[in-house]
Amino acid sequence: MSALLDRLARHLWPLAVANLLANIGIVVTGAAVRLTGSGLGCPTWPRCSEESYVAHGELGINGVIEFGNRTLTFLLAAIAVLCFLAALGARHRRATWLAFVIGLGIPLQAVIGGITVLTDLNPWIVSGHFLLSMAIIMVCIALLDELRSPDRSAAPPVPRVLAWVTTAAGWVVLYLGTVVTGAGPHAGDAEARRNGLDPATVSQVHAIAVYVLVALTVALLVVALRGGHRWLATVTGLVLLIELLQGVLGWVQYWLDLPVGLVALHMLGAALLAAGLGRIALAVLPHHAAHEARADGGSQPDAATRLP
Repeated sequence: MSALLDRLARHLWPLAVANLLANIGIVVTGAAVRLTGSGLGCPTWPRCSEESYVAHGELGINGVIEFGNRTLTFLLAAIAVLCFLAALGARHRRATWLAFVIGLGIPLQAVIGGITVLTDLNPWIVSGHFLLSMAIIMVCIALLDELRSPDRSAAPPVPRVLAWVTTAAGWVVLYLGTVVTGAGPHAGDAEARRNGLDPATVSQVHAIAVYVLVALTVALLVVALRGGHRWLATVTGLVLLIELLQGVLGWVQYWLDLPVGLVALHMLGAALLAAGLGRIALAVLPHHAAHEARADGGSQPDAATRLP
């Protein structure tokens, strides 16, 4: 067992990256389930139907799509378990705990996904299903930050508080995005009920929240640049770019009456935004390279991605 852990430890970084990519990927495939009307392609849970755990011919293409998305959960679980074992092998305590939390989130996500099916795609439960994915993505980012990020001290109070307020505003935007989705036409199934809110009104509220988020991000970028916080400025600049692209995409899809291709891209953008918000929240906290782990579990004297 010790030899296996030592071998896996050499792959901790790529496994941590795979964790992030897989969790972003399942957000996109989940969007495909909803946008193709396949949310009840498997009409029950944990079975696909009353007769079978797997999709069969009578369920048609929607059953195949929904069952395929369910199957991806096992891939996510396998990556999470391997990442956890690699962190154990690297003898990296914080990375081990973060990998454990990610692994714990996968079955929890599967259970909530099952509840969404059993409640016939209740839009409020679907919202929680999506937001849990955003939280898992942020923990994946925390793991990457723990393993490889620039050496830095804690940011002063002003950028630190502003970064956390920006992150909180981002969460509001993500949540309101689920409310807009719950009011819109892409229910995941033709018979699934909506949340009963006026789509135009909630879209306007969501847009206002986006404006606030962009304003806070710009303010944080200015403070980071003036304070000489290079890593925070770099991360914030990238997040601002994601926000602007998301804003443009959101308005275009709204005026074009929500074409499925643009909605899928918007979901991908939401996952990237969650990752970026996680980076912002972490960029104001101290990180010391000596606390990072090498592939063989020894201490690492230099940050793996030190800024020049």
